[in-house]
Amino acid sequence: MGIGEGFFEAGYVADEGLVAAVELAEVLGKPLLLEGEAGVGKTEVAKCLASAVGCPLIRLQCYEGLDAQHALYDWDYQRQLLAIQMAGSADPASLKKTLYSDEFLVKRPLLAAISSPVPPVLLIDEIDRADEEFEALLLEVLSDFQISIPELGTFNATTTPRVILTSNGVRELSDALRRRCLYHYLDYPDAQRELAIVHARLPDIDKHLATQLVGVVQRLRGAALRKAPGIAETLDWAASLMHMELTDLRANAEAVQQSLSALIKTREDLHFVQDDMHNLLHTGNGPVETVGSHS
Repeated sequence: MGIGEGFFEAGYVADEGLVAAVELAEVLGKPLLLEGEAGVGKTEVAKCLASAVGCPLIRLQCYEGLDAQHALYDWDYQRQLLAIQMAGSADPASLKKTLYSDEFLVKRPLLAAISSPVPPVLLIDEIDRADEEFEALLLEVLSDFQISIPELGTFNATTTPRVILTSNGVRELSDALRRRCLYHYLDYPDAQRELAIVHARLPDIDKHLATQLVGVVQRLRGAALRKAPGIAETLDWAASLMHMELTDLRANAEAVQQSLSALIKTREDLHFVQDDMHNLLHTGNGPVETVGSHS
C-alpha cells in the first residue's frame, strides 16, 4: 500500500504534492519541513504517516526555552538519590559509574527516536516556537543522528527515524535547517478536498449538510477573521451539527448559532459570524449547494 492510500485509510485526504514530498523524504532519508497556517493539518501528517507505515510516533512539542534536558535526555535524580542512600559507604568511583548508567537515563524524544529498534516517525512540532539555540542543537542531531552523553559516550542511531518538522511561521527558520530538509507548504484545502475530508472522517454525515458547512467555512477563510477556522474546526463543527441532528443549516438558525463554539475561537470573530450568518448561508460566491465547484 502506497503512502497516499495509507493516508486515505487513516482518514487524511492528501493532495498529490504532499504525497510526493512525503515519498521523496522516505526515499532520500531526509527530514520533511511542513510550513503553513495553524490548523491546516501539519501535525496530522506525521500521525497519519506513522499509521500508514505501521511504526510508532514520537513527538517533540517545541516551545520557547526548550533545551537539551527536555529534548535529548535527563537523569532520574530521585532514583539516583535513592541508590546513593542504599549504597551507604560504597566506593565513590563505582557508585558514580552505577548512577550514570542506562538504568537511570531518561530518554527524551530525540534520544528515544534514534534508540528505537523500529524506525519511528519523529514529529518535531512547531519548531519555530523554539529559540535559535535549540535549532542549532537540533542540527547536530539531524546531521549524524547521534547524541553524545558525557557520562556514557555517543549514542548512534539504531535505526534512522522518519523526521517531520512543522512550522507556523512564528519565527524565520535558519537557512542551515532548511538546507537539511525537504520542504512543502501546506495550505488550507479547497472546497472539494475539504468536502472529501469531512466525508472521510464523518462517513455518516448528511451530504447536503456537509456541502453547506464546507461552503460556510470556505467563505469564512476569505473573511477578515482574527483566527480562520482550520480543518479540525470544520470537523468539530460538522460533528456538532450531526449531534444536533441537523441536515440543513437554513432550517434552524438558533441551533446553528449554538454550534458556533465548535467553529469560532475568538469573541470578535463570533460577533462577526453571528451578525453575518444570514449572508454566509444565503449569499457569497454562488449558492452554498454549489460549493464543490469552488477552490
